[in-house]
Amino acid sequence: MQLHTQTWGAGDRIALLIHGMMADHRTWRRVGPALAGLGYRVIAVDLRGHGASGRGAYRPELFADDVVESLPAGAELAIGHSLGGLTLSLAVDRLKPARAVYSDPAWHLASPETGFGPELFAAFKTADRERIRAMNPRWEAADVEVEELTLALWDEATALSLAPLAGRDLMPAAPVVPSLVQLADPSFLISPERAGVLRERGFEVRSVPGAGHTIHRDDFDGFMASLEGWI
Repeated sequence: MQLHTQTWGAGDRIALLIHGMMADHRTWRRVGPALAGLGYRVIAVDLRGHGASGRGAYRPELFADDVVESLPAGAELAIGHSLGGLTLSLAVDRLKPARAVYSDPAWHLASPETGFGPELFAAFKTADRERIRAMNPRWEAADVEVEELTLALWDEATALSLAPLAGRDLMPAAPVVPSLVQLADPSFLISPERAGVLRERGFEVRSVPGAGHTIHRDDFDGFMASLEGWI
């Protein structure tokens, strides 16, 4: 599937941005221009079932195939958040960016008995602005508005499709390219023990103190600072 994309900047270097569940390219509204200001041509996708991209069957492998179909190989930088981090890890061997950043990646989804499974995410489809703001008190008003708009376009079946992955270890065995794993503090997806395993496997791991899961919206300055040496 050819995905809808948004581009910022016209630099010689290319940066790729892959959003997480429920979002679309608008989640990067500050990151895209910031990277463009550093000389990148920044390309952000809408994954299938999100934003202006098409709908269809939903599996991580299909998300990855779409990204490979829609984005150029050999970029200087690729950043994937949450589901986008899982997607990037399944596509990185074909995209072959010079560097990859996995921002609080969805490499371990909660098992259903925790009460925090895919159904809960699907139910968030109907969240209004007040609920979004209450759950994300550090977000700017513009991000709350964007979330409300993206939820309206999001196909919640994308969340339900992840149910077979609940409780499984989805962490890569090794980085395909030099790779940074950027974590929320605390991360509900990557525990300290799993972070240690990732370090042993050759990933650089950094946390953004006090940041929630969507680091780039919860603490934009902390997000950018955490990328020092990688952008």
